[in-house]
Amino acid sequence: MILINRRQKWLGLIAGVLLTAAAICMSIVYGYTNTTWSMAIDSFIHFNGSNEHIVLQTVRLPRALIAATVGASLAIAGVIMQTLTKNPLASPDILGINAGAGFAIVLCVTFFGMSDLQHFSVVSIAGAAISAFFVYVISVNGRDGLTPMKITLAGAAMAALFSSLTQGILVTNEAAFEQVLFWLAGSVAGRKMEILTSVLPYITIGIILSILFASKMNILASGEDVAKGLGLKTGRLKMIMGLIVISLAGGSVAIAGPIGFIGIVIPHIARYCIGNDHRWLIPFSGLLGSIVLIAADILSRYILMPREIPVGVMTAIIGTPLFIYIARKGFSGNEKI
Repeated sequence: MILINRRQKWLGLIAGVLLTAAAICMSIVYGYTNTTWSMAIDSFIHFNGSNEHIVLQTVRLPRALIAATVGASLAIAGVIMQTLTKNPLASPDILGINAGAGFAIVLCVTFFGMSDLQHFSVVSIAGAAISAFFVYVISVNGRDGLTPMKITLAGAAMAALFSSLTQGILVTNEAAFEQVLFWLAGSVAGRKMEILTSVLPYITIGIILSILFASKMNILASGEDVAKGLGLKTGRLKMIMGLIVISLAGGSVAIAGPIGFIGIVIPHIARYCIGNDHRWLIPFSGLLGSIVLIAADILSRYILMPREIPVGVMTAIIGTPLFIYIARKGFSGNEKI
């Protein structure tokens, strides 16, 4: 653990805010179209309608803000899921929530011709909720009750099911396949500000509630029996936390598609830096998730320039080694929740 006392934690959060702002600025300036810092500043002060100013205002600014929002949402959702399930491998993508949200959108695009951005957010959150419900129902049955290993296996099964159904639908509809292929890989490229504003209320509410319930999550993390002994209504808290995860993960998928590994890796890095206190862990994870996803998006522009690779590919490249390390740390998965 690096940051120990309260003063260091505050300084860490301030540094995180500054680094997030710097990453957003870098995302606006750097890319295939040759732009400079002075040009970027000038586009906000004296917009002249040039190609560079249009790119800065209508392409890169929304892209940077979307990457920051999605990164924060997935990281906070990962923190909540790992606390609720006592499973260090829990995240929206591993437990099938992202896959369920993605399947719902592909289903509606293919068979109902859905294109309205507001409908995207509602359908995505509904798909995430359905997947989470099935994971819970499958996991809770059996002699041992709800355990981290059972949740992980149920989530993997649901992720595989929804991914297979998604691919099956796309194989039979080439037009839909071309429309959602880049989105399914996980990307923030080509997104407009309207798609962010359509899901921002859900994500904002989810982030605010996660911070407000952080102290209660600290109690829950100490154990079910201890939490009940202290008068905490654990069932209601778990339901609220589950709804927050669905809102954050579903909203993120509606914007950028299913982006993996942010929800797994970032909470562990944040815990190492700032500890297990959720009052600090949640905002710190959100900032770190934003920074990492923006950095991955910037790198995705340069690897195959002038072509870009989806940011979901970059997060997989960065996150896979860390995921293997986490999985090999000695997690048994037999603890009962």
